[in-house]
Amino acid sequence: MPRGPGDIEKTLGRIDRRGYKAYKDLRGEYEFPGFRLCIDHVQGDPFASPSRVRLVVPSERAGFPQELYSDPTRNRAFCDFLTREVHAGCRRVSSRAGTGKSGLIEIDRPVQEVLERTSVNAGEERIEARISVGLPAAGRRVLADKARDILLRRLPSLVESSLLSKSVDADALDTHLRVVEDQVRIRAELADRGLVAFVGRGAVLPRRSGIDPRPMKSGAIPFEPPPELTSGFELSDGRVIEGLGIPEGVTLIVGGGYHGKSTLLSAVELGVYDHVPGDGRELVVTRPDAVKIRAEDGRSVAGVDISPFIAQLPFGGNTRDFSTQNASGSTSQAANIIEALECGTSLLLIDEDTSATNFMIRDRRMQELVAKEGEPITPFIDKIRQMYEELGISTVIVVGGAGDYFDVADTVIRMDSYRPVDVTAQTKEIARRHPSERNFEGGESFGKPAARIPDPTSIDPSRGRRREKVDARGWDSIRFGRGMIDLSSVEQLVTVSQTRAIGDALLLLKRLMNGRRTVPELLDALEEELGAVGLDALSRFKMGGYARPRRQEVAAALSRLRSLRVKQTS
Repeated sequence: MPRGPGDIEKTLGRIDRRGYKAYKDLRGEYEFPGFRLCIDHVQGDPFASPSRVRLVVPSERAGFPQELYSDPTRNRAFCDFLTREVHAGCRRVSSRAGTGKSGLIEIDRPVQEVLERTSVNAGEERIEARISVGLPAAGRRVLADKARDILLRRLPSLVESSLLSKSVDADALDTHLRVVEDQVRIRAELADRGLVAFVGRGAVLPRRSGIDPRPMKSGAIPFEPPPELTSGFELSDGRVIEGLGIPEGVTLIVGGGYHGKSTLLSAVELGVYDHVPGDGRELVVTRPDAVKIRAEDGRSVAGVDISPFIAQLPFGGNTRDFSTQNASGSTSQAANIIEALECGTSLLLIDEDTSATNFMIRDRRMQELVAKEGEPITPFIDKIRQMYEELGISTVIVVGGAGDYFDVADTVIRMDSYRPVDVTAQTKEIARRHPSERNFEGGESFGKPAARIPDPTSIDPSRGRRREKVDARGWDSIRFGRGMIDLSSVEQLVTVSQTRAIGDALLLLKRLMNGRRTVPELLDALEEELGAVGLDALSRFKMGGYARPRRQEVAAALSRLRSLRVKQTS
């Protein structure tokens, strides 16, 4: 016979004021009027991670038409919307009282981007919210009265206010789904239109601060595309939205300091994700495989063929199979580009400010002072067109001081007080009148870097007595066994929930390794697994704190694992 609220009452009455671990007697499922409460994991200490709880509502009881979540795009948007509803509801019902995390009620925190998550799941039979609950304690003793209030009053209230159709704003839900569908529609058309990114008219690009990704409250200049580069896309409601269409090839973003160059690039780099209505960037849409590239002094590199950019190192260093625990600015940037190509990209995004100068350019004077025979670095300027013409890899690059890039650009956009101007023709004329006179150093072709095969024995997640010890330490680092993976320079992560998923994705990747699969093949296998099972494939537990990372960020974490060993395909 299913247990119900009365059984919770009895258990709490029995364990009141006992040691905190007595709460474990609550584990199990309980049938409430209109929903099921599943207590999957009970924390062993009031200061430990909160208990994991699921609220499961039959779809018929929830009352949402199934067409709202019937296909993958709508399902992702619908679950994201409900996550935001539950998040707001948790803030209303959470009551912090007692020791440690006592009284905490929360769901995985949503961000400006609409991501596939495990926080809310919607299917034909049920809608499920996965939340965390801090069971109340006085010191390390059970507080039954406060636990009773949470489990028997506050959680049922949360269901009523956040998971039922009658309680949510139907118009807001419809807008949320439509805005996400519009972004997906535009992104799907970019390649056919010969574009790598689109920035809609009226978009608000600046953010409130470096730590607050919400749109600037006041003073932001709505985006206005230059007429020469204006493209239009039809939205789901029949309207046509116009905006800047950034074409394939080599695009420069130029302009004076503080005129919006990096702000535009930052918006484009996060255009790989869909954004919520009102974000200001919900019509900034980028190729889904775009990768932001920067220099990253000190990172580890394992067996990367950086020879297209760097060769003939002093003392015979091998750049076709380059490894180091302490990369320089130039070697790290070269490795970052080759790794981006390895995992699959059609677009590189680069800001001169975060690049290694000697990797980006060697001007005529420096070429004369240091002959090519004495310089192992082939600068990016001499490879950028080869990458596009041979491999189809486009580049959008912010340039503030290296005018030699005028010679290799297809499109040049000048930001003038946050307003874009097409200055391509003017740039070509300047290049004609003031030739750089530098020598081309790129050789005949870019070449095909060797593929890497990870050694599964080098992926060791164990620590002490634990066979697997992996956890995210903020959005920018992962503790993996005895080591740390530094993701602070992987700039397209937006939430710790992605980082948490990446850590466990590395464990799944290890299980998929057989000493023969290359990195791209492993990433394909991972995506196939996640496509078939969802993010629940990452854990044997029903976790509510995962958000889907892209394969590019999973690959970045794998490559930054300092213990990683690889061999190359012949």
